[in-house]
Amino acid sequence: MEKNVGGYDRIARAVLGPVLIVVGAAGLAGFLTIAAGTLGLVVAVAALLVGAVLATTAVTQKCPLNDLLGFNTYEGAKTTDTETESAGKPRAQ
Repeated sequence: MEKNVGGYDRIARAVLGPVLIVVGAAGLAGFLTIAAGTLGLVVAVAALLVGAVLATTAVTQKCPLNDLLGFNTYEGAKTTDTETESAGKPRAQ
């Protein structure tokens, strides 16, 4: 799979992922009350899992959901046909 996460998308994932991980872990540990009872446990686990996925996709720059939906925010070194053809030729001065 090619890289498809970059720019502001990657920054948002890199910030929001760890925040959700901390919130989910704090909810599971009992330091933060997200909701009462079983709902709080489910929300904490969901926050932890979503945060882990966001952090992982920010680091690897690969997101299967982006690939499935056809989104590509990664702007790597893209070369065109004219750039590759002229790469071997010296420039005229």
